[in-house]
Amino acid sequence: MATAQATPARPARAGARRGPLAALRDRPAAAKLLLLALVAAVVVPLVHGRWGGGVWPDALTADLSAPLGEVTDWIVSNRDSHPLFLYFFGHISNAVVLSVRGVYLLLLALGWAGVTVFAAAVAWRAAGIRLALTAGVSFLLCGLLGMWVPTMQTLALMVVAVLASVVLGLLLGLAAGLFDRVFRVLRPVLDTMQVLPAFAYLLPVVLVFGIGVPGAVLATVVYAAPPMARLTALGLRGADGGVMEAVTSLGATGRQRLLSARLPLARKELLLGLNQTIMMALSMAVIASVIGAGGLGDRVYQALSSVDVGAALAAGIPIVLLAVVLDRTTEAAGRRIGAEPTGPALLRGWRGWSLAALVTAAVTAVGRAADGQVWPDDLTVAIAGPVNTAKDWMVDHLYTGVPVVGGTADLAAHFTSGVLNPLRSGLTGLPWWSVLLIVAALAWTIGTWRTAATAVLAMAAIGVLGVWEPSMDTLSQVLAAVALTLVIGFGVAVGAARSARLERLLRPVLDVFQTMPQFVYLIPVVALFGVGRAPAAAAAVIYALPAVIRITTQGLRSVDPAAMEGARSLGATPGQQLRQVQIPLARPSLLLAVNQAVVLVLAVVIIGGLVGSGALGYEVVLGLAQGDLATGLVAGAAIVCLGLMLDRVTQPTTRRQRQES
Repeated sequence: MATAQATPARPARAGARRGPLAALRDRPAAAKLLLLALVAAVVVPLVHGRWGGGVWPDALTADLSAPLGEVTDWIVSNRDSHPLFLYFFGHISNAVVLSVRGVYLLLLALGWAGVTVFAAAVAWRAAGIRLALTAGVSFLLCGLLGMWVPTMQTLALMVVAVLASVVLGLLLGLAAGLFDRVFRVLRPVLDTMQVLPAFAYLLPVVLVFGIGVPGAVLATVVYAAPPMARLTALGLRGADGGVMEAVTSLGATGRQRLLSARLPLARKELLLGLNQTIMMALSMAVIASVIGAGGLGDRVYQALSSVDVGAALAAGIPIVLLAVVLDRTTEAAGRRIGAEPTGPALLRGWRGWSLAALVTAAVTAVGRAADGQVWPDDLTVAIAGPVNTAKDWMVDHLYTGVPVVGGTADLAAHFTSGVLNPLRSGLTGLPWWSVLLIVAALAWTIGTWRTAATAVLAMAAIGVLGVWEPSMDTLSQVLAAVALTLVIGFGVAVGAARSARLERLLRPVLDVFQTMPQFVYLIPVVALFGVGRAPAAAAAVIYALPAVIRITTQGLRSVDPAAMEGARSLGATPGQQLRQVQIPLARPSLLLAVNQAVVLVLAVVIIGGLVGSGALGYEVVLGLAQGDLATGLVAGAAIVCLGLMLDRVTQPTTRRQRQES
């Protein structure tokens, strides 16, 4: 009996001897940090003794101003004479101008009534009568606000840019979806393009194509094509293996397998890619107003220059309406794929489209007979005056003199002095090698060594480019805005996850805020907070909140009901259910919300250079204003590196996920 009791004691003693190793195996994050600490203990003294601490050493920087300045001078000198510009870029520019002008003239030929009915008809065929009414009312509101011509200008640019983006994205997605080598090459390129803020695309395009519509369209295409490429590749690579094997067994050729199996199976991903491309193209078309895109974006940019909130809102509302109509139409079309057809049998298929075309043609003919190509001026409603009156009242009563808090100006000053300045001083005061270690620890803890290496190399590249201090300034603004976004966003999302009524109330508000152009957010915050880093951070928080709230709410709501019921049956309070069940099970969604908050905040902080946020945003704006490729491109490259680093330290990647991708 004694022997029987002693027998299991030996494994226990062996387990005790292997306790530290077993504990490290059970906690891979701790093992990674221990290994990193051992490496740092050896490497840091050598690095510190060779290059010192403080900011990035000058010995490890590369001065790119001279070569980039030479490139700028060559482009400016040869833009009107070199064959590359005359016979290649020149033809592209002419084709873009002719295409946009052709679409714009077609929209004018249809007239306001024809365009409205056409939009309603397409929405009806794609999504039903409710969305058709929404589309029709939205276009009528664009006219009532006195923005019909700018709306048509933006829509013409959008049509051309989206078509080009879809074609380019499809070609890249087909190549990446069918060939593994192309997918491995394209993936880091698309990752980089995804984290690069839209503003950074403008300078190279302006140098080559100059100010105007061609540069705006091509910048929009470059910005909007990646989601189409990504989702096309995802749909093709995720095709059902059983279906593909069955098609292959029937002797289908590669082309037949693509057309009859892969593409049909990827229809939902393709439509989702179209949806995302449209939304990103609309966002970029507004930002491209800085380089002469015209349309609604130009009205918003002019309002920003004069801090005219009313004019900005009058131009911003049509942008939101366009975004809502295009988003809901493509989303509904995607949901209808594979579903049973609804509605009267006589209106299904080509009969319904024929009826829509006939009604559009009839309304267009009546409108042209009544000379109704452009929305009549006597049917417009001016909202700029009342909005500016309300803004002036808010500024007079909220900017200063508010009891206890002091006013928005005081809040901005306190936020700058109490949060932004200490954070910037802390980051710039850290030894440069310690920043690299922190980045490595964060990225390796939630990802793989490849993730950590990418993040560290991205930060090191910032130092090599010679913009370490402005990058730390930008990073301080991003971190402060992200922290504020997450606190507010998670708090609101918890309430929305618990209350279906609150979620329904928030949905239209989030729709509006998520589709509002980035420029529009800058105008009211500048009016209330003045210029500086605080208003840029405030605009970034407002812009990123909708995505954080949506993703977090969806993640908390998707937790397994059985797990929630088990927690309730054990007597867990709502707070315990949240902390011990919902948050752990919704961890992937919460991390995705953090990642999206970082990416969206970075985009607006960079645009905040227009309102005095300084740092990298100011460098990009300065380079764009002066046509200085060296200043703007170096700052843009630093933004890419900063965005890539932030993306890696907030996006979990396991070895298994990397192998599957």
